[in-house]
Amino acid sequence: MQNSLLSLVNVLESYRGRDKVIRTLCYGSQLVGGVLSEKPGLSSAQLGKSLLLFSAQLSHCRTVLRLFDDLSMLTYSQSYGLGAGEEDSALRWTSVLNNVADQLYYPCEHIAWAADAKIISAKSDKWWLLSGILWGASLLLGIFRSMRVVMLLRKKLRKSTRGDSSEGTVASRSQLRRQVQGEVLSILSSMADLSNAIHWMPPGFLWAGRFPNWLVGLMGTMSSLIGLIQMGASQAVNA
Repeated sequence: MQNSLLSLVNVLESYRGRDKVIRTLCYGSQLVGGVLSEKPGLSSAQLGKSLLLFSAQLSHCRTVLRLFDDLSMLTYSQSYGLGAGEEDSALRWTSVLNNVADQLYYPCEHIAWAADAKIISAKSDKWWLLSGILWGASLLLGIFRSMRVVMLLRKKLRKSTRGDSSEGTVASRSQLRRQVQGEVLSILSSMADLSNAIHWMPPGFLWAGRFPNWLVGLMGTMSSLIGLIQMGASQAVNA
Protein backbone atom coordinates (compact mmCIF):
# COMPACT_ATOMS: atom_id res chain seq x y z
CA MET A 1 0.00 0.00 0.00
CA GLN A 2 2.79 2.41 0.97
CA ASN A 3 4.75 1.58 -2.19
CA SER A 4 1.67 2.15 -4.36
CA LEU A 5 1.07 5.52 -2.72
CA LEU A 6 4.70 6.55 -3.23
CA SER A 7 4.53 5.48 -6.89
CA LEU A 8 1.41 7.60 -7.41
CA VAL A 9 3.04 10.59 -5.71
CA ASN A 10 6.12 10.22 -7.95
CA VAL A 11 3.90 10.15 -11.03
CA LEU A 12 1.94 13.23 -9.93
CA GLU A 13 5.12 15.18 -9.18
CA SER A 14 6.18 15.09 -12.83
CA TYR A 15 4.35 17.19 -15.41
CA ARG A 16 3.94 14.35 -17.92
CA GLY A 17 2.83 11.93 -15.23
CA ARG A 18 0.27 14.38 -13.84
CA ASP A 19 -1.06 15.05 -17.34
CA LYS A 20 -1.53 11.33 -17.96
CA VAL A 21 -3.41 10.90 -14.68
CA ILE A 22 -5.64 13.92 -15.41
CA ARG A 23 -6.25 12.59 -18.92
CA THR A 24 -7.24 9.17 -17.58
CA LEU A 25 -9.62 10.74 -15.04
CA CYS A 26 -11.04 13.02 -17.74
CA TYR A 27 -11.91 10.25 -20.18
CA GLY A 28 -12.86 7.81 -17.41
CA SER A 29 -15.37 10.34 -16.06
CA GLN A 30 -16.74 10.86 -19.56
CA LEU A 31 -17.10 7.09 -20.02
CA VAL A 32 -18.98 6.54 -16.74
CA GLY A 33 -20.93 9.78 -17.07
CA GLY A 34 -21.98 8.92 -20.61
CA VAL A 35 -23.23 5.49 -19.52
CA LEU A 36 -25.12 6.85 -16.49
CA SER A 37 -26.70 9.72 -18.41
CA GLU A 38 -28.36 7.22 -20.76
CA LYS A 39 -29.77 5.13 -17.94
CA PRO A 40 -33.37 5.66 -16.77
CA GLY A 41 -33.77 7.33 -13.41
CA LEU A 42 -33.24 10.89 -12.24
CA SER A 43 -30.39 10.10 -9.83
CA SER A 44 -28.36 8.25 -12.49
CA ALA A 45 -28.91 11.04 -15.00
CA GLN A 46 -27.84 13.71 -12.49
CA LEU A 47 -24.71 11.80 -11.51
CA GLY A 48 -23.92 11.23 -15.17
CA LYS A 49 -24.29 14.95 -15.91
CA SER A 50 -22.02 15.83 -12.98
CA LEU A 51 -19.33 13.43 -14.21
CA LEU A 52 -19.55 14.88 -17.73
CA LEU A 53 -19.14 18.40 -16.32
CA PHE A 54 -16.17 17.19 -14.25
CA SER A 55 -14.67 15.66 -17.39
CA ALA A 56 -15.10 18.94 -19.29
CA GLN A 57 -13.31 20.86 -16.51
CA LEU A 58 -10.38 18.42 -16.55
CA SER A 59 -10.17 18.76 -20.33
CA HIS A 60 -10.09 22.54 -19.96
CA CYS A 61 -7.36 22.17 -17.32
CA ARG A 62 -5.21 20.18 -19.75
CA THR A 63 -5.77 22.80 -22.46
CA VAL A 64 -4.50 25.55 -20.14
CA LEU A 65 -1.48 23.49 -19.06
CA ARG A 66 -0.54 22.94 -22.71
CA LEU A 67 0.04 26.70 -23.02
CA PHE A 68 3.52 25.96 -21.69
CA ASP A 69 4.37 23.04 -23.98
CA ASP A 70 5.60 25.01 -27.01
CA LEU A 71 9.18 25.47 -25.85
CA SER A 72 9.67 21.84 -24.84
CA MET A 73 8.29 20.73 -28.20
CA LEU A 74 10.51 23.23 -30.01
CA THR A 75 13.56 21.97 -28.11
CA TYR A 76 12.74 18.40 -29.07
CA SER A 77 12.17 19.34 -32.73
CA GLN A 78 15.47 21.19 -32.87
CA SER A 79 17.36 18.32 -31.26
CA TYR A 80 15.87 15.86 -33.76
CA GLY A 81 16.35 18.23 -36.71
CA LEU A 82 16.07 16.35 -40.00
CA GLY A 83 16.77 13.04 -38.30
CA ALA A 84 20.36 12.67 -39.39
CA GLY A 85 20.82 9.95 -36.80
CA GLU A 86 18.10 7.74 -38.31
CA GLU A 87 19.28 4.99 -40.62
CA ASP A 88 15.90 4.51 -42.32
CA SER A 89 14.78 7.38 -44.59
CA ALA A 90 11.04 6.57 -44.30
CA LEU A 91 11.30 6.64 -40.51
CA ARG A 92 13.28 9.87 -40.62
CA TRP A 93 10.86 11.87 -42.78
CA THR A 94 7.79 10.50 -41.02
CA SER A 95 9.27 11.67 -37.73
CA VAL A 96 10.13 15.10 -39.15
CA LEU A 97 6.57 15.60 -40.45
CA ASN A 98 5.20 14.37 -37.14
CA ASN A 99 7.28 16.98 -35.29
CA VAL A 100 6.06 19.71 -37.65
CA ALA A 101 2.41 18.75 -37.06
CA ASP A 102 2.93 18.69 -33.29
CA GLN A 103 4.74 22.04 -33.32
CA LEU A 104 1.97 23.75 -35.31
CA TYR A 105 -0.77 22.18 -33.18
CA TYR A 106 0.08 24.11 -30.04
CA PRO A 107 -0.23 27.72 -31.32
CA CYS A 108 -3.48 26.84 -33.12
CA GLU A 109 -4.95 25.45 -29.91
CA HIS A 110 -3.68 28.45 -27.93
CA ILE A 111 -5.42 30.86 -30.30
CA ALA A 112 -8.66 28.85 -30.12
CA TRP A 113 -8.50 28.84 -26.32
CA ALA A 114 -7.75 32.58 -26.18
CA ALA A 115 -10.68 33.30 -28.51
CA ASP A 116 -13.07 31.25 -26.36
CA ALA A 117 -11.78 33.02 -23.23
CA LYS A 118 -12.40 36.43 -24.93
CA ILE A 119 -8.72 37.29 -24.51
CA ILE A 120 -8.47 38.01 -28.24
CA SER A 121 -11.12 39.05 -30.73
CA ALA A 122 -11.39 36.09 -33.07
CA LYS A 123 -13.66 33.20 -33.95
CA SER A 124 -12.40 30.03 -32.34
CA ASP A 125 -14.17 27.53 -34.62
CA LYS A 126 -11.62 27.56 -37.43
CA TRP A 127 -8.71 27.37 -34.99
CA TRP A 128 -10.22 24.38 -33.15
CA LEU A 129 -10.77 22.74 -36.53
CA LEU A 130 -7.18 23.40 -37.60
CA SER A 131 -5.78 22.10 -34.31
CA GLY A 132 -7.97 18.99 -34.68
CA ILE A 133 -6.67 18.39 -38.21
CA LEU A 134 -3.08 18.76 -37.02
CA TRP A 135 -3.73 16.38 -34.12
CA GLY A 136 -5.23 13.82 -36.49
CA ALA A 137 -2.30 14.22 -38.90
CA SER A 138 0.14 13.74 -36.01
CA LEU A 139 -1.66 10.58 -34.91
CA LEU A 140 -1.65 9.15 -38.45
CA LEU A 141 2.04 9.89 -38.86
CA GLY A 142 2.71 8.35 -35.45
CA ILE A 143 0.87 5.19 -36.51
CA PHE A 144 2.87 4.97 -39.75
CA ARG A 145 6.09 5.57 -37.83
CA SER A 146 5.35 2.85 -35.27
CA MET A 147 4.40 0.40 -38.03
CA ARG A 148 7.70 1.10 -39.76
CA VAL A 149 9.61 0.63 -36.50
CA VAL A 150 7.85 -2.71 -35.95
CA MET A 151 8.87 -3.84 -39.45
CA LEU A 152 12.51 -2.90 -38.83
CA LEU A 153 12.56 -4.55 -35.41
CA ARG A 154 11.11 -7.77 -36.82
CA LYS A 155 13.85 -7.83 -39.45
CA LYS A 156 16.42 -7.56 -36.67
CA LEU A 157 14.67 -10.35 -34.76
CA ARG A 158 14.75 -12.66 -37.78
CA LYS A 159 18.46 -11.97 -38.27
CA SER A 160 19.23 -12.60 -34.59
CA THR A 161 17.22 -15.84 -34.66
CA ARG A 162 19.50 -17.18 -37.41
CA GLY A 163 22.56 -16.23 -35.35
CA ASP A 164 24.07 -17.75 -32.21
CA SER A 165 22.17 -18.48 -28.98
CA SER A 166 24.58 -16.88 -26.53
CA GLU A 167 23.28 -15.20 -23.39
CA GLY A 168 23.87 -11.73 -24.82
CA THR A 169 22.00 -12.55 -28.02
CA VAL A 170 19.03 -13.96 -26.09
CA ALA A 171 18.90 -10.79 -23.98
CA SER A 172 19.04 -8.69 -27.15
CA ARG A 173 16.11 -10.62 -28.63
CA SER A 174 14.11 -10.11 -25.46
CA GLN A 175 14.77 -6.38 -25.63
CA LEU A 176 13.71 -6.27 -29.29
CA ARG A 177 10.46 -8.10 -28.45
CA ARG A 178 9.71 -5.58 -25.69
CA GLN A 179 10.30 -2.75 -28.17
CA VAL A 180 7.90 -4.37 -30.63
CA GLN A 181 5.27 -4.70 -27.91
CA GLY A 182 5.75 -1.04 -27.00
CA GLU A 183 5.27 0.08 -30.60
CA VAL A 184 2.15 -2.10 -30.98
CA LEU A 185 0.71 -0.46 -27.86
CA SER A 186 1.52 2.96 -29.36
CA ILE A 187 -0.36 2.01 -32.53
CA LEU A 188 -3.42 0.92 -30.53
CA SER A 189 -3.29 4.10 -28.44
CA SER A 190 -3.02 6.35 -31.50
CA MET A 191 -5.84 4.52 -33.29
CA ALA A 192 -8.13 5.05 -30.28
CA ASP A 193 -7.23 8.76 -30.21
CA LEU A 194 -7.66 9.02 -33.98
CA SER A 195 -11.20 7.68 -33.72
CA ASN A 196 -11.99 10.56 -31.33
CA ALA A 197 -10.15 13.10 -33.50
CA ILE A 198 -12.39 12.13 -36.44
CA HIS A 199 -15.47 12.34 -34.19
CA TRP A 200 -14.58 16.00 -33.48
CA MET A 201 -14.29 16.88 -37.18
CA PRO A 202 -17.13 18.79 -38.92
CA PRO A 203 -20.30 16.72 -39.53
CA GLY A 204 -20.25 14.72 -42.77
CA PHE A 205 -16.63 13.60 -42.48
CA LEU A 206 -16.60 9.84 -41.86
CA TRP A 207 -18.19 9.30 -38.40
CA ALA A 208 -17.76 12.91 -37.23
CA GLY A 209 -20.20 13.81 -34.46
CA ARG A 210 -21.69 10.31 -34.23
CA PHE A 211 -19.95 9.02 -31.09
CA PRO A 212 -21.97 9.12 -27.86
CA ASN A 213 -20.18 10.45 -24.79
CA TRP A 214 -19.50 6.99 -23.38
CA LEU A 215 -17.74 5.86 -26.60
CA VAL A 216 -15.54 8.96 -26.68
CA GLY A 217 -14.70 8.23 -23.05
CA LEU A 218 -13.99 4.58 -23.80
CA MET A 219 -11.56 5.37 -26.64
CA GLY A 220 -9.82 8.03 -24.57
CA THR A 221 -9.62 5.80 -21.49
CA MET A 222 -8.06 2.97 -23.51
CA SER A 223 -5.46 5.36 -24.92
CA SER A 224 -4.77 6.90 -21.51
CA LEU A 225 -4.32 3.54 -19.78
CA ILE A 226 -1.88 2.45 -22.48
CA GLY A 227 0.06 5.66 -21.87
CA LEU A 228 0.23 4.93 -18.14
CA ILE A 229 1.36 1.36 -18.81
CA GLN A 230 4.10 2.58 -21.16
CA MET A 231 5.25 5.20 -18.67
CA GLY A 232 5.42 2.57 -15.90
CA ALA A 233 7.38 0.22 -18.14
CA SER A 234 9.79 3.02 -19.06
CA GLN A 235 10.37 3.90 -15.41
CA ALA A 236 10.96 0.24 -14.57
CA VAL A 237 13.60 -0.03 -17.31
CA ASN A 238 15.35 3.17 -16.20
CA ALA A 239 15.24 2.25 -12.51
